[in-house]
Amino acid sequence: MSTDPLDLIGTLIAKARAAGADAVDAAYSAHTAHGVQIRNGKTEDLERSETCDLGLRVFLGRQSATVSATSLDPARFDALVDQALAMARVLPEDPYAGLSPQTEQGFVDAAGLDLLDTARPDTATLMDRARAAEDAALAVKGVTNSSGGSASFGLADIVLMTSAGFSGRYARSSHSVSVSVLAGQGTGMQRDYDYDATVHLSDLADAATIGCSAGEKAVARLNPTRPRTGSLPVVYDPRVSSSLLGHLAGAVNGSAIARGTSFLKEKMGQRILPEGVDILDDPTRLRGLSSRPFDGEGVRCGELVIVRDGVLTNWALDSRSARQLGLPGNGRASRGGSPSLGSLYARPGAPTPAELMADIPEGIYVTELMGSAINGLTGDYSRGASGFMIRGGTLAEPVAELTIAGNLNDMFARLILANDLVFRRGINAPTIRIEDMMIAGA
Repeated sequence: MSTDPLDLIGTLIAKARAAGADAVDAAYSAHTAHGVQIRNGKTEDLERSETCDLGLRVFLGRQSATVSATSLDPARFDALVDQALAMARVLPEDPYAGLSPQTEQGFVDAAGLDLLDTARPDTATLMDRARAAEDAALAVKGVTNSSGGSASFGLADIVLMTSAGFSGRYARSSHSVSVSVLAGQGTGMQRDYDYDATVHLSDLADAATIGCSAGEKAVARLNPTRPRTGSLPVVYDPRVSSSLLGHLAGAVNGSAIARGTSFLKEKMGQRILPEGVDILDDPTRLRGLSSRPFDGEGVRCGELVIVRDGVLTNWALDSRSARQLGLPGNGRASRGGSPSLGSLYARPGAPTPAELMADIPEGIYVTELMGSAINGLTGDYSRGASGFMIRGGTLAEPVAELTIAGNLNDMFARLILANDLVFRRGINAPTIRIEDMMIAGA
């Protein structure tokens, strides 16, 4: 018998159909992870793992069930099929269940997305990279201790097949380097970090550059004060501004819209962001950390405009939420049972970050967010934060132990985007300014 995952998944689906399933899909993923951590020059952690997950979903009319396994073992296929069908028979009917009618026919791979790197760093190489990051951070004047430097390599192999004629497979590599250090002494210590993660090793930032940045960030946070309580403009650094897009992604999730649990549920076709602002999800971005050729139901991925010129234009839909809302799906299914926007970004604005702050007499520049009190139904927003004061249009003293509060409806309507968009995560945004946020400080 063939050991190729595509052939084995095909066999599993054929068994489920022969046993009485009206429709079937199955997903298989294999992951290899290799990582090291260095702390104060010594090896703190060394890890290598190889895992796999298999998910089988069967449909009996509008009844469905999903079972999973941790190996692609043909000897277990009959038992998996029997278990899935037995579960489906006793579960209630779901009028919105079923395979996506937009599932691609034939075989689909990741050609053109450039998601697989041939570089395979060994343990020694990863240790050298982690050590270089930590050494550079510790060399920054004022840095007194290390929480560790890390480097890792990962490889994922994804296979999906449906009884409707779709089969697809792609692999994606990942490389990362990070470091976290402490500055100062005793109770006055401050921590900060930096990192980079890419699909291709050639795109990964230099480890020493990452380390130097982490050290400088930690030192800059020493001796923080608390800002006054009041209403101030807030500027989000790019490493935290993406969280705002994450809240938007949750609010336009088709499942939340169908349940009526989103503060944007009545906003389709209305302006929710300022004129000129575009928010897009693009799983086809070259070498993207979250790029993929097809979604969790076998629908070919493409660019989706969520907000165009400030106007809400699309929900994120899988086939179930699309049926609930009476809309066509748009290829945002995940295997977790809810639509997903994993490659979201905001098109950059015109001003530089310096220009964005230039007219702020007093404000807050946020570099870190802690905790989260977000009400998805109302949009009420409250988060702990730290960063720097803005005085006279420039960064000033560090601040900590403050809370930023507002409402996402109002925040989205007032945001201004800078021009410094860099793709470093799954969700990406440039520096963002929002007027009149409530600050709870001293």
